[in-house]
Amino acid sequence: RYKAMKNWGVIGGVAAALAAGMYVLWGPITERKRRRKGLVPGLLNLGNTCFMNSLLQGLSSCPSFIKWLEEFTAQYKTDRQQPTEHRYLSLTLLQLLRALSCQEATEDDVLDASCLLEVLRMYRWQISSFEEQDAHELFHVLTSSLEDERDRQPRVTHLFDVHSLEQPEITQKQISCRTRGSLPPVSNHWKSQHPFHGRLTSNMVCKHCEHQSPVRYDTFDSLSLSIPAAVWGRPMTLDHCLHHFISSESVKDVVCDNCTKIQAEGILNGQSIENQRTTFVKQLKLGKLPQCLCIHLQRLSWSNQGTPLKRHEHVQFNEFLIMDIYKYHIPVHKSSQNELNQKNSEETTPGTKEGITAKPSDAELPSGTKPLFMNGACSSSFLMSSGTFPLAAFPECSSPVYLYRLMAVVVHHGDMHSGHFVTYRRSPPSPKNPVSVSSQWLWISDDTVRKASLQEVLSSSAYLLFYERVHSRVQHQSLELRAEE
Repeated sequence: RYKAMKNWGVIGGVAAALAAGMYVLWGPITERKRRRKGLVPGLLNLGNTCFMNSLLQGLSSCPSFIKWLEEFTAQYKTDRQQPTEHRYLSLTLLQLLRALSCQEATEDDVLDASCLLEVLRMYRWQISSFEEQDAHELFHVLTSSLEDERDRQPRVTHLFDVHSLEQPEITQKQISCRTRGSLPPVSNHWKSQHPFHGRLTSNMVCKHCEHQSPVRYDTFDSLSLSIPAAVWGRPMTLDHCLHHFISSESVKDVVCDNCTKIQAEGILNGQSIENQRTTFVKQLKLGKLPQCLCIHLQRLSWSNQGTPLKRHEHVQFNEFLIMDIYKYHIPVHKSSQNELNQKNSEETTPGTKEGITAKPSDAELPSGTKPLFMNGACSSSFLMSSGTFPLAAFPECSSPVYLYRLMAVVVHHGDMHSGHFVTYRRSPPSPKNPVSVSSQWLWISDDTVRKASLQEVLSSSAYLLFYERVHSRVQHQSLELRAEE
């Protein structure tokens, strides 16, 4: 018995020595995972911070947002009197996103994002790391805090300084003004808007006289889409949610000034009449589509007893998203439109309107045919992992203007009371070609990172979808000339 115990002791010592040697030679297991090609660092869970970790991984997969942060934080580089990393949200966020996108060299395979919670507390946001939070709410906190930071630190440019207006990259210290007094600060909000900033249009038309009220514009940083009621035998798609979002609704008992004016013209004695109340049709459209599009699928519902419930149904979405049909276009007068059509009849190709490809409705298609493409409902044979879009397969969408590529998906597992957030995101591009888009997907759960397939991504029950707009060569050349943007 003594010899057996002695032998087991020798074996245990040898095993410990081997383990120590492997640790010295190859490092810990997590380090070996980190060194695999194409992986990104994970994030430490500080309690219940999976909501923050999943959102940061999604934002780090949007190159346009990181580029905007780099341009926005360039104004702080001139002030080197004291460290600014923990004073501004933009700098803290940029440092984290660059590390998660492998743009900064780091030896750590797991990063700590507690600095983001600290800087948010300086912005008067009390976010506890030990309470479960919502990733979409944190997204609104970040975008609104960045807008507040922009308002507090404006780029000073005066309207009378024409030279600086033509060249906005000139710093404030180089601007010389020929005035006796100091110029008031004027901030250029349009050029400093973050790439998630978009605008909704609200249009109301009277059903009686067809008079259209002035179009109202509202800003948004994400599209919150409710999931319509499911139809038996028909899968739910992202297009169904988008159509439900912009679907027209009737608003009753609204005062129509035009109907009141017409009624007053018919009275000869000039008698006062009551305001005419009619029914209006309200229509939502997307007035300005952002460069980075965040789509939030509302999975909160309420039971008959008033208790919150989570909707678990799968909403189909694609790697590419066409948003042309949801874009608001300024209406053209009928007579002017007829003259324009006659003038450009030879230049306009069949199946187009105003020279821009228009997606035909189901009623316009021949009988027995269906649209070849629908966002979230195309055949799996058209899902291409090479990062290219099969435009030739869809004649009605052969040249979409507002084409988006999927960059990340945030998924919530659990119910309304507890759960866990994970992220599917694209792997960062190779350093040799930083402009390219990787076709490799990653599954990330806090500090755990592994490779995933595109089919696995598209099969997930998405909560947040991050898309980035794809511009063609012609659009790149005429991007600054587009007045509607």
